[in-house]
Amino acid sequence: MKKKWFGVIIAMFALVFITTGCTGNDDNVIRVGSKDFTESLIIAEIYSLALEAAGFTVDRTGHNLSSGLVHTAILNGEIDLYPEYTGTGLLTVLGLPLMTNPHEVYELVKREYYERYQITWLDFTEAHNGQGIVIRTELAQELGISTISDLQPHAHELRFVSTAEFLDREDGLPAMVSAFGPFDFYSIDIMGGGARYEALRTNAADVSVAFTTDGHLYNTHYYTLLIEDIVIWPPYNLVPIVRNDILEEHPGIADALNRLAPHLNTPTLLHLNSQVIIYGRDIQDVARDFFESLP
Repeated sequence: MKKKWFGVIIAMFALVFITTGCTGNDDNVIRVGSKDFTESLIIAEIYSLALEAAGFTVDRTGHNLSSGLVHTAILNGEIDLYPEYTGTGLLTVLGLPLMTNPHEVYELVKREYYERYQITWLDFTEAHNGQGIVIRTELAQELGISTISDLQPHAHELRFVSTAEFLDREDGLPAMVSAFGPFDFYSIDIMGGGARYEALRTNAADVSVAFTTDGHLYNTHYYTLLIEDIVIWPPYNLVPIVRNDILEEHPGIADALNRLAPHLNTPTLLHLNSQVIIYGRDIQDVARDFFESLP
């Protein structure tokens, strides 16, 4: 008889736990995702710290997803939010034509994501990680090159290192040629990001494709990012995106993350990336130092 009553009590306790207690602890948990590169990981950690400071519990298991999976993960409910780039939303996800005005791109992707995917883009930031061209600083000074227009007539003298993708994409080298004229580089080699910067630093190459917040660019003694004097590339402004159902349930998410927007700009991203890439600091430490420095 005692065994029978013990079993009934356990069953009743389990039922109460399932119907009340089991979901209570999860209601305030926000699953923050990121892509699998330094900048996205740093920013996702900053988002996580901001949410924790606002009283949320953060699940970080969605950090470090591949760029090809992160959009699917938010649609499937595996993550609730992550840092995204306006240009990626425009071209890669939505498949819309190339545009170059940052605010027009932001407003377009914001509207389309809301209607197509029930996802909200939060406040616009000036932080922009787009394509660029970098040259050895010594050579830039010697030849008087500060813009892409300045580079074009010297291209035949210079060794170019690139990704394979940049050479063929409509918004890569073909866009440069269309805007500035032919770039008949002395030589073209395909290299990864770190290898490209090492080639420039050691004078094994002269010019490279870059991203405007690459941590290596912090070292202006070796590297000079050329001015895009004719705007040809789409903007890649960094903005948190959140599923609508999560935002409706927890409107405080928008307040916590929008407070970060005025403090995120391109020089800040460059500095944060350099701390990890050049100085080898831990991503979590870099993110925490930045967040704790905010007014």
